[in-house]
Amino acid sequence: MLPTFMEVLDTTIASVALPHIAGSLSASTDEATWVLTSYLVANAIILPASGWLATFFGRKRFLIVCIVVFTLASLLSGAAMSLGMLVVARVLQGAGGGALQPLSQAILLESFPKEKHGMAMAAFGLGVVVAPILGPTLGGWLTDNYTWRWAFYINIPFGALAVYLIHLFVEDPPYIRSARPRRIDAIGFGLMALGLGTLQIVLDKGQQDDWFSATWIRWFAIVTVLSLILFILRELMTETPIVNLRVFRDRNFAAGTLLITLVGVVLYSAITLIPLYLQTLMDYTALQSGIAVATRGVGALMMMPVVGYLTGKVDFRKLIATGFFLVAVSLWIISGLNLDISMWEIAWPSIITGLGLAMVFVPLASVAMGTLPQSQMGNASGVFNLMRNIGGGVGISLFDTYLARQAQAHQVVLASHLTPESHTFQQHLHKLQGALTPWSGSFEAHNQALGLIYHNVQTQSRLLAFMGAFQTLAIIGLICISMVPLLKWVKPRGQAGGH
Repeated sequence: MLPTFMEVLDTTIASVALPHIAGSLSASTDEATWVLTSYLVANAIILPASGWLATFFGRKRFLIVCIVVFTLASLLSGAAMSLGMLVVARVLQGAGGGALQPLSQAILLESFPKEKHGMAMAAFGLGVVVAPILGPTLGGWLTDNYTWRWAFYINIPFGALAVYLIHLFVEDPPYIRSARPRRIDAIGFGLMALGLGTLQIVLDKGQQDDWFSATWIRWFAIVTVLSLILFILRELMTETPIVNLRVFRDRNFAAGTLLITLVGVVLYSAITLIPLYLQTLMDYTALQSGIAVATRGVGALMMMPVVGYLTGKVDFRKLIATGFFLVAVSLWIISGLNLDISMWEIAWPSIITGLGLAMVFVPLASVAMGTLPQSQMGNASGVFNLMRNIGGGVGISLFDTYLARQAQAHQVVLASHLTPESHTFQQHLHKLQGALTPWSGSFEAHNQALGLIYHNVQTQSRLLAFMGAFQTLAIIGLICISMVPLLKWVKPRGQAGGH
């Protein structure tokens, strides 16, 4: 769990430090976003290939090398004296970190008997669900109290500890030692790298450049689609695929991967939207908004061990459906936000969200790969984690666009009521103008009053857009409940039978 926690933490910990990074390295905020994008692109390319690479090099050896690369790249990131140096270091960090999640998950699933997979995934879930929630909080605290460089330096002791523990306790299973592939599928790897790399850049930069109105976005989208189609065809035809897509023949894995993709949409979108709302409309600091979001981690921490114990003892489909219901209800409660709420009114629904996510993630990760042979665990885990991350990237991009477009639409509607014929508008305008006249004079007070009203319209438009976004996420949670029956029922404790 330790390398997983470290790697997932780093996907979010740097986000709140971007303005400080830009200022320190004499870069614009737009240029500084490549600190995040470069990491995500390298991470996405390595993640699905991690199973093949582990088989080729030996899993224990490959895992230790990845942690060492990730840790040294963290040191280089913290010591970077220019934006170019930082981006290169982040590419290395993303490449080293890409294999940490799937390898950790595969090791846990193989180390425990099937009836204890729930407890194994509860430990793994601490890294996947809690780390991205704690990341902004920890990053904000380190940046405010020390420097943005400590957002990277903090990985060094965790990386050293992870290498030491893995060296002591992790061993390669027999099938890895006997099944080393003879050659790499270079064409498949190239198509995958091109497709996933361009996809991640489009998702990250799309809204900033107005999506398909930008020529480069259109070309990148074409390259993404063609590369991924050719990649899928190549992997299905070659005898030595770098990513074995045939695992999707397993019903539970296919359905579980679809659901974890939607979990990624909901989890990462909510993690992004709540701090954005608190900082842009409520004037919270990065640390304060991080604390409000971190309560979701408290809920997940409380529920992970409980769900780990229950998985294998009760029908996992009931746990997953209940989890999605809790997530949907909590997000619908948050959608009732206004500009007078306290931190507690964000915190307690977030705790419920954390409870629900734990009830979804633990049994879903266990059952999605529980019917696969052990030799496919590493490959399947890479695909499973990749789809969760892609879901997160798609969700963040979609809701970033949704906020911008819906705020504009609401502003048009609200502004249509601000006319000379509107008695309410004229009354409010004269009241504001009268209050400002002693300070600014009659003419200037009129302009200031109009400016205040327009600012209020913008604020209300953004608020309505946030409300709609959270309601949409809640609806996605409810849709997921209807998809739970796609998972094949398996009797607890590995007993025979099922339907």
